[in-house]
Amino acid sequence: MRAETQNIVADIEKSLELLAQRLNWEAAEFRLEEFNARVEDPNLWDDPEAAQKLMRERQALVDAIDTYKGIKQDLSDNIELIELGEMEEDDEVIKDAEAALAALKAKAAEKELEALLDGEADANDTFLEINAGAGGTESCDWASMLARMYVRWAEKKGYKVELQSESAGDEAGIKSAAYKISGHNAYGWLKSESGVHRLVRISPYDSAAKRHTSFSSVWVYPVVDDNIEIDVNPSDIRVDTYRSSGAGGQHVNTTDSAVRITHIPTGIVVTSSEKSQHQNRDIAMKALKSRLYQQELDRRNAEINAAHEAKGDAGWGNQIRSYVLQPYQMVKDLRTSHETSDTKGVLDGDLDGFMGATLAMNVAGKSRSEAQGED
Repeated sequence: MRAETQNIVADIEKSLELLAQRLNWEAAEFRLEEFNARVEDPNLWDDPEAAQKLMRERQALVDAIDTYKGIKQDLSDNIELIELGEMEEDDEVIKDAEAALAALKAKAAEKELEALLDGEADANDTFLEINAGAGGTESCDWASMLARMYVRWAEKKGYKVELQSESAGDEAGIKSAAYKISGHNAYGWLKSESGVHRLVRISPYDSAAKRHTSFSSVWVYPVVDDNIEIDVNPSDIRVDTYRSSGAGGQHVNTTDSAVRITHIPTGIVVTSSEKSQHQNRDIAMKALKSRLYQQELDRRNAEINAAHEAKGDAGWGNQIRSYVLQPYQMVKDLRTSHETSDTKGVLDGDLDGFMGATLAMNVAGKSRSEAQGED
């Protein structure tokens, strides 16, 4: 076996070791048996939400076990093919097996990264908020571009995307938008996107065709499960109903049923603009509890948040990522120095490289300055 191929095999084996460790492989099959026994309980669906949560957890374990076994089997099969090809001096068989191993290495690395999503709320659904920052119409347009980017990313992942509320810009784009994104590890992947995003381009709204810089901020926080208790004192909140100010259409309700809840002690404001005022209050309360839970997570991880410079106002000096469309094409994350010239791909939702780099950096314990120092 060629040295290059041996290195690929070694990389795959390292990924398998980490997967086994994260999965707690020795106990995985026993845990699955426990899940299967609980699924067969005739009273399981007396509590639909608890049942759905159990089914999701079971499926996640099944997927993890199948992934581990599949990679391990594919590795063994292709090693055997290479050895057989070498014995029979069949270069075509060797070439095909080496190509399969290269593809398997990429798959194993991806699954290895996913295995790092083991934080307390990483597996949860998530809320995503986008707010236009400094720059007026330009930033409102940039906010709508970011919204499209994240919706595209979520759709590629097979996640369910629900628009919770939207406020249209005065001339173009959006002032703000809030989404609920549902799917396994939705929060774990998206949590690295919280921060200020900076765009540099030739303005389509400037008749002089000058280059403009725009800012928009992104907030990501997990949807908390009902079994996580978040106490909200009724005297600490103010509930307002109002007429939605969006542009209309299928996503934006324009009745007086929209609900805004303000948490007075923290200043957190959440909104929902569905058709039913009762539904909006329920959605907004869940969003508020999620924000408060995220605040608690931030407190627990204060040192990490400080090291990675938690976002500030949507303006100069606080950005986590720059998207430059003029005079050259480049998207660069300022925390990890990960970059690409495929700006179109990124704006179409190809974000896994950036999310993966930040996740790996967080696990390695590097600060932003350390990451930038390696550039």
